[in-house]
Amino acid sequence: MDLKQLEYFVRVAEVGSFTRAAAALDIAQPALSRQIRLLEVELHQNLLTRNGRGATPTEAGKLLLEHGRGILHQVSRAKEELGRVRGALAGRVAIGMPPSVSRVVAVPLIREFRRTMPDATLSIMEGLTVSMHEALLTGRLDIALLYNATPAPGIELTPLVDEPLFLIERQTAKKPDKKAAKPRPVSLRDLADFPLVIPSRPNAIRMQVETELAAVGQRPNVALEIDGVATILDLIQDGAGCAVLTRHAVSTSAYPQAFVCRPITGPALRTKLMSAMSSQRPATLTQKAILQLIQEMAPRLLVSGEGFSMLLN
Repeated sequence: MDLKQLEYFVRVAEVGSFTRAAAALDIAQPALSRQIRLLEVELHQNLLTRNGRGATPTEAGKLLLEHGRGILHQVSRAKEELGRVRGALAGRVAIGMPPSVSRVVAVPLIREFRRTMPDATLSIMEGLTVSMHEALLTGRLDIALLYNATPAPGIELTPLVDEPLFLIERQTAKKPDKKAAKPRPVSLRDLADFPLVIPSRPNAIRMQVETELAAVGQRPNVALEIDGVATILDLIQDGAGCAVLTRHAVSTSAYPQAFVCRPITGPALRTKLMSAMSSQRPATLTQKAILQLIQEMAPRLLVSGEGFSMLLN
């Protein structure tokens, strides 16, 4: 097995087509097919199922795909380390974020990244905590921002932001009065009485709501399970129920004035955003520099609302 064969296989498996992979790699399709066939012969495994619609990984292929991504990522990082001799921060860094965090943090972070590290490249992936945790372990992500992450072997966690959670309701007033009294709090016990539009398990906020309610002898009243903040807010606006979200998830929506954010008390619900990196792979200088940027910018952007203001500029 050589790295070129591995790169070819990963590309075909990811795009699901020899034709598209050959175009992306800028090689002839017969040459691509021949190299992957040589790889299959060496491993004594069929890695791809070829059909009229393209190519899909076999069970053995799925396993090699996970390893292959990590191996290629490690090679890229080795090249970056060698580039340190030139004194420049270079190489590629892959970051994973929850969609609601990405909406606030991604644009300001990319602006600062381009200004301070012009020789490096940045990749941002949106995803759920479970999938991003797995991507860290396999080397597909260098840094991930995770809600309510629990300590696990091979992962280093650093607290970033401690945010309160609110009960999000539809605004019923036709013209909300900015000088009106603050929204009435709702107790944690009473939260069980509200029909919730909430992500499915194992979403971090879903698991936290269930755990906290169980501690007071209650269960959530789940009206709908929806894995997407934007869709959840659309459904709330349409009268389908309420939600439990952070304030910034509402402030970055298309119509934040359409919602009321009621504090949750007795006890308050708070969610912790953490940065995570693999402890099994040494971080490069570029990764450390980007992590420092995130640690400096995320609290300011998420807590103060500055991130939403920057999006409008």
